[in-house]
Amino acid sequence: MPQPARTPPIYTADSPSLSTFLSLPGRRRPYVMAHRGNKVTCPENTLAAFQCALAEGAAILETDLHLSADGTFVCIHDATVDRTTDGQGEVAAMTLAQIKALSAAYGRPEFAAERIPTLAELTDLLPQDVILALELKTDRFLEPGVGRQLAAELATAGIRDRSIVLSFSLPRLQAVQAVAPDMPIGWITLSRLWPLRGVQMLGPLWPLLLANPLYVWLAHTRQQFVCPLDPTPDNRLGLYLRLGCDAVLSDNPGATIEALRRRRQPKQEASRDT
Repeated sequence: MPQPARTPPIYTADSPSLSTFLSLPGRRRPYVMAHRGNKVTCPENTLAAFQCALAEGAAILETDLHLSADGTFVCIHDATVDRTTDGQGEVAAMTLAQIKALSAAYGRPEFAAERIPTLAELTDLLPQDVILALELKTDRFLEPGVGRQLAAELATAGIRDRSIVLSFSLPRLQAVQAVAPDMPIGWITLSRLWPLRGVQMLGPLWPLLLANPLYVWLAHTRQQFVCPLDPTPDNRLGLYLRLGCDAVLSDNPGATIEALRRRRQPKQEASRDT
């Protein structure tokens, strides 16, 4: 008998399927999310930064997405190239060829050959046990066609089932999920004290967890994944471990992974090392 067509899972805030999506066998939570790669050792959002973070053991790679004038997804935080490259201009007004002509060294001569990567170049690097987190930096993602293009590109790369889209803008996230209901969404907030329903990942600014110590517990009752917005987390890892955070963001993932290892080390081992 012919088998019925498979429909992609629809992730909701109350669905345990997100736990499966975010399960990485052999890795312990909290996972370390590399913020723009390793932006301490290398220029942010470059292939060098992503490769460094992967070599250090990051479980999640985070980057920012804009679209070039000719419709290519590029990994850059700002709406202009002014801060991180040797050029000037708005990303949305530049073709991919114009963007690729610029050095993304961020003023560091040893990285002069680095360029702004495309999403395709980043997905080519991604191992099978690493999740990709994409922050949507432009209202172009409100367009259904752009959301479909993103979902299709991730599917072609074979990583759609290991990708999540993030934003401070809930409408951008909802627009992508409307055309790609299997795509988990993560909302970042600077001020909301309580977990928002209807999203699968939450990125509260870290002091909100002090103001509301029940935040992570409540999110977990809804099967939501919590990663505090704190790119320099090492001094607060004890807090995040006690609260049960699922991931920690880090500008320097290698240092954060080592700090987590030391915290998890049995006391007797620590005493032998002193």
